[in-house]
Amino acid sequence: MTVTSAPVRSPEEERRQTRGAWPIRRFRLGDEPNEDLSETTTADERIAMMWPLALDAFSLGRGTGEPSPRANWPVKVRRLGDPEVD
Repeated sequence: MTVTSAPVRSPEEERRQTRGAWPIRRFRLGDEPNEDLSETTTADERIAMMWPLALDAFSLGRGTGEPSPRANWPVKVRRLGDPEVD
C-alpha cells in the first residue's frame, strides 16, 4: 500500500493562489467609478472599514499589533504663535 500526502504549499504559493481570485476591473483614465461610499454605507460601516487601517498605521513603528504610546509618535507639537524652528 502506498501512502501519498497532499503537496505542501509555501506561504508565497498560498498568497499567489489567493491573488488569482481577486476581481480585476479596468477603466479608462477619467472614467473611474466614484469612490464616495456615503450613499451605499452607513457612517458606522465606514468607520469599521478604516479602523483596521488605523491600527496598522499606528503599529508600524513598533512592529507589533499594539498601538504606539502617544509620547512615541513621530510628531512635533507647535503652539500657535511659537517661532518656526527647523
